[in-house]
Amino acid sequence: MAGPGKCFLVTGPPGVGKTTLIMRMLESLSANSSIKLQGFYTREVRRAGQRVGFEVVTLDARTAPLASLHFSTPESHGWPSVGKYKVDVASFESLALPELQVREDTSLFIIDEVGKMELFSSSFFPAVLRVLESNIPVLASIPVPKFGRDIPEVARLRNHAGATCFTLNVANRDAVREQIRSLLEDLLIKH
Repeated sequence: MAGPGKCFLVTGPPGVGKTTLIMRMLESLSANSSIKLQGFYTREVRRAGQRVGFEVVTLDARTAPLASLHFSTPESHGWPSVGKYKVDVASFESLALPELQVREDTSLFIIDEVGKMELFSSSFFPAVLRVLESNIPVLASIPVPKFGRDIPEVARLRNHAGATCFTLNVANRDAVREQIRSLLEDLLIKH
C-alpha cells in the first residue's frame, strides 16, 4: 500500500472547495513538465445557473457524464440514484477506470472524488486500491461522514496507514492548499 505520507485526502462539506483545491494543485504541478499527472476530477454541470448534474473530466480534458437530473433513456430508469441524480455508471467507468491504470512514469494520481456516485461502480474501488498498492503518491477527495457514518470504502481510505486527511473549511482552505502544495512538491522532487 501507499507508503506513509504518500496519500493525501481532502475532505469537508459540499461546496467548501475540495475540487477547487485539487484544480489549483493541478495548475501548479502541471507547470513542471517532469511531473506526470494521471487521474480525473468531477465537476458540476450547470444550466441557467442551476446544477443539473456532474461530469467526470480526465486531466487531458476528456469528459463523460457521471450523474444527471435529465437522463431519460429506457435504461437510465434502472440506474442507481444519489438524491435526485441518476448515476451513469457505464459512462463513468469508460472514462475514469483507464485513468486509474498504474503506469511506471506516473508521478501523482489525482482522484476527485472517492464518493457515493463513483462507488456505484464495482470496479472503481479495486482500481483505487491498486493505485495505493503502486506506492505512487495520491491526492484524492472524499466526502465527510453523513450523519456520523462513513461510507465503508471511504473509511478504509481515511484509516489507511499511508493517508493524511485534511478537513477543509472556509477559514483554513487557503492554508491547507499551501500545506498540501508544499508536501507534494517535496515528495515529487524526491520521487
